[in-house]
Amino acid sequence: MPRRIVDLSVPLEAEIASDPPPMLPKIDYVDHKQSAEQMTAFFPGLKTDELPGGEGWAVEMLQISTHNGTHLDAPYHFHSTMNNGERAITIDEVPLEWCFNPGVKLDFRHMEDGYVCTAGDIEAELKRIGHELQPFDIVVVNTSAGQHYGKDDYLLKGCGMGREATLYLLERGVRVTGTDAWSWDAPFAFTAQEFARTGDPSIIWEGHRAGMDIGYCHIEKLSNLEGLPPNGFEISCFPWKIKGASAGFTRAVAIFND
Repeated sequence: MPRRIVDLSVPLEAEIASDPPPMLPKIDYVDHKQSAEQMTAFFPGLKTDELPGGEGWAVEMLQISTHNGTHLDAPYHFHSTMNNGERAITIDEVPLEWCFNPGVKLDFRHMEDGYVCTAGDIEAELKRIGHELQPFDIVVVNTSAGQHYGKDDYLLKGCGMGREATLYLLERGVRVTGTDAWSWDAPFAFTAQEFARTGDPSIIWEGHRAGMDIGYCHIEKLSNLEGLPPNGFEISCFPWKIKGASAGFTRAVAIFND
């Protein structure tokens, strides 16, 4: 049976609006000409003009956060504890069994920017698409942010998933979720407005903090979700194995066995 793979990841790219300014990645591209002397240094007596075309290797030097680009957050990112008091696991401890499972797409592109989704919103969308959640389904949320990645308004786009909505998924056995927005929660600017109005700190990062009750992972900065059907595919999102880290980069893909 033929297999079709859809890339759900964004490229790691500098000088675009992908993160808040202090968190933006930096990439130093070293081309073949620039590196020629690096190569000759390994081989005494070798001259750069003896290399094919006078060229060495291409290499890139990165200054990045584990949360740049498409990445998988570990429970440790959300809090030091999970499962009501257990030590939160880091990205190198995330069970690989969580990271390759049937995918489910919730289409919330019609939700207003900054809206905090509820359990009722998820229940209604699952009913609309005719899907009953199964343990370890990977549930990804298609928001309005996906089409704005790299644009100046990206950090202000998309709805967020509240504590109630997140726990609805986790209580049914979901352990990996995802979004095409910058954060699983609503954009910070909207949360800040609500906090200024209410003074309620429980609304800050409430979707993430649900991991304190039930440990889980989520993928952020996904791409191409608008091209996915509601179900009928698998998602692979194995993270980089970075010792003791809060997240790891992932080349998230959807796999269709057509």
